Amino acid sequence: MKIAVAKEIEVCERRVALNPDTVAKLIKQGLEVSVETGAGERSYFSDSAYEAAGATIISDTAKLWGEADILLKVSPPQERENGGSEVELLKEGAVLISFLNPLGNPVVAQELANRQITSFSMEMIPRTTRAQSMDALSSQASLAGYKAVLIAAAALPKYFPMLTTAAGTIAPAKVFIMGAGVAGLQAIATARRLGAVVEAFDIRPAVKEEVQSLGAKFVEVKLEEETTAAGGYAKEISEASKQRTQEVVAEHVKNADVVITTAQVPGRKAPRLVTEEMVAQMKPGSVIVDLAADQGGNCACTEAGKDIVWNGVTIIGPINLPSSMPIHASQLYSKNLTSLVQLLVKDKALQVDFADDIVNAACITHAGEIRNQRVRDALQALSTQIGTH
Repeated sequence: MKIAVAKEIEVCERRVALNPDTVAKLIKQGLEVSVETGAGERSYFSDSAYEAAGATIISDTAKLWGEADILLKVSPPQERENGGSEVELLKEGAVLISFLNPLGNPVVAQELANRQITSFSMEMIPRTTRAQSMDALSSQASLAGYKAVLIAAAALPKYFPMLTTAAGTIAPAKVFIMGAGVAGLQAIATARRLGAVVEAFDIRPAVKEEVQSLGAKFVEVKLEEETTAAGGYAKEISEASKQRTQEVVAEHVKNADVVITTAQVPGRKAPRLVTEEMVAQMKPGSVIVDLAADQGGNCACTEAGKDIVWNGVTIIGPINLPSSMPIHASQLYSKNLTSLVQLLVKDKALQVDFADDIVNAACITHAGEIRNQRVRDALQALSTQIGTH
C-alpha cells in the first residue's frame, strides 16, 4: 500500500498533509510512504526529517501522484501551471484524502468521479465522539480562533488587559465574539487570557454553558425556530430571525473595542451579522476580524485577504489563518489524516466499508459516482445557475 504526501501548490497554503512523526507511525504499521520534495518546507519540516522517519523522497510530481494508492493533501486539487488539473495526475482507482470543499466547488467532485477516484473530504467528517480524532475542521478552526485574537490585539490601539499604573488605571478592552463554535470558543479563551472583558453571541442556546465556562458573558437572542443543524452546527435561519438577531447584537457591536466573527454555513455564503450601520456606530480605532471573509464575510465591509479602514474602524478579512501557523496546523491535521487512514486501511489493504458512519459521510466519490447527496444537489444547482446565464 503506497501512501503519498503531495507538495501544496496553492500560494497561500503552508501546511503539509503529514509531518515526520505521523509518517513514522504509518511506516511502523507496514505502509510505504513517499513524500514529494519540499512538501514540508513551508511547514519547517525538511526532506531529511522525512527520510529519517523512513519516507522516500520523490522529486517527480507525476511519478508521486501516478504511483500512489492513497494520496494525501491539504487543499483541494489545483490547476497546474503547465495546464490541466492535479486530478489528472492520479491513477484510476486511487484514493484522495484532502479538504475538497465539495459543497462550495462540486465541480471538483465530478472531476474525481470521472477519473474513478475514491475521494474523502475532510470537511465531511461527522461531528461525533468516535470521529473526534479525524475532525480536521475543528482542529484547524481552533488555530484560526486563537490567531484571530492575536491579530486583533496587534491592530487595536489599546491594551487588552486592565492595568493599574502610576499614571492611572487602564480599562480592559471589550471583545465581542460572534459565533461560539470551535473557533469562537478558542477566541473567547484567548481573549480572556489576554485580559479582555469578553461577550459572545451564538444563535444556538445550547452553547451558553460553554461560553460561560470560559469566563465570557453570553448574549442570548430568543428565536422561535430551530437553530441547530445536524452535527451540532449552526443552521441557516429565516430573514425574520436574522433581523431580530441584528437588532439585539447591534448594541454589543457598538460598545466593543474588538469584534471577531466566526459564523459560516458549509457550501453557502456566510451569514451577514455586522451591517454597515453597525460599523458606523463603532468607536474609531475599533477592530473587526472576520473569519468568514473567504465566504463573503460576516461583516458588510469585509474584503477577503485585505485590511481596510472604514469610518475609523479597522476591518481585517484573513484567509486561511491556520496556514499562518503551519507547524502546529500540520501536526494536528496530520493526526486527523492518520486516524482516517488507519480506519480505512486494515492489514495493509484498503477496506472501504460504507456501513461505517464515518466512511459513509466522508466519502464523496467512489466507483465513478458522486456518493454524497448534498454534493450532487450542489452540482445540480450550479448547473442550473450556469444554464440560466
